[in-house]
Amino acid sequence: MLEYAKTILVKVSFDKMLFEKELRKALRQLVPDELHQFKAWCYEQFAKSYRRILNRVFAQLA
Repeated sequence: MLEYAKTILVKVSFDKMLFEKELRKALRQLVPDELHQFKAWCYEQFAKSYRRILNRVFAQLA
């Protein structure tokens, strides 16, 4: 599921709203063990473009 979520985010990264929607959906579907790895990957890949979205969405998990 982790690789699938990564693939989807890369494909929708052209659109801010779609990116956030798919990010939230991925977080609901991933198991807790995958969340830390997924978060690190998201920041590595998308921090330049979507740091605010990442901060907001991952802050809601805490």
